Amino acid sequence: MSFQQDPYGAGSPYLDGQLLVAMPGMMDERFARAVIYVCAHSSEGAMGIILNRPAANVNMSDLLVQLEIVPELERIHLPEKVGRMQVLMGGPVETSRGFVLHSPDFHIAQSTLPIDDGVCLTATIDILRAIAQGRGPQNAVLALGYAGWGAGQLELELQANGWLNCPADAELIFSAPADIRYEMALRRIGIEPAMLSMQAGHA
Repeated sequence: MSFQQDPYGAGSPYLDGQLLVAMPGMMDERFARAVIYVCAHSSEGAMGIILNRPAANVNMSDLLVQLEIVPELERIHLPEKVGRMQVLMGGPVETSRGFVLHSPDFHIAQSTLPIDDGVCLTATIDILRAIAQGRGPQNAVLALGYAGWGAGQLELELQANGWLNCPADAELIFSAPADIRYEMALRRIGIEPAMLSMQAGHA
């Protein structure tokens, strides 16, 4: 999938750099209670990364060894923060491919997509090598796979009240524990999670 920057800029109908927050009535179980950071959105479709699904039994150190970026014997010499870096299941598309959301202090020409002032996306193995060597971005999360929508599909889901949306921020993406991101995002919109689940029960 090619990543296109939104050509229309601020005030456009596109949601690059926004969060999608699944409504309780979300019919697709793959996205139940999902918080998705929208990386690209245009008339051709959209792609985003699920932020609140940690990858089970996978950590960054293991991945670097599996990808042969770091020899097994060198694992103990990895920078401490590499072991703490979150690995997420980013969505059901291309689940064997890694996508790194990161702070804008790191850039690879022709590979890094700036999404907004505080977040970039890089999907090449070079960023993982840089992270392993301590040369990577200050803040980063690695997602395996992504969520994708065809032309007009996300707009239809928004009209059907499948999603709420709100601006994203670096704290929610990089710092907050994954298991509280759904509630955090709802509160950013101004919704108390308990009230939303009660209303869903009366639907």
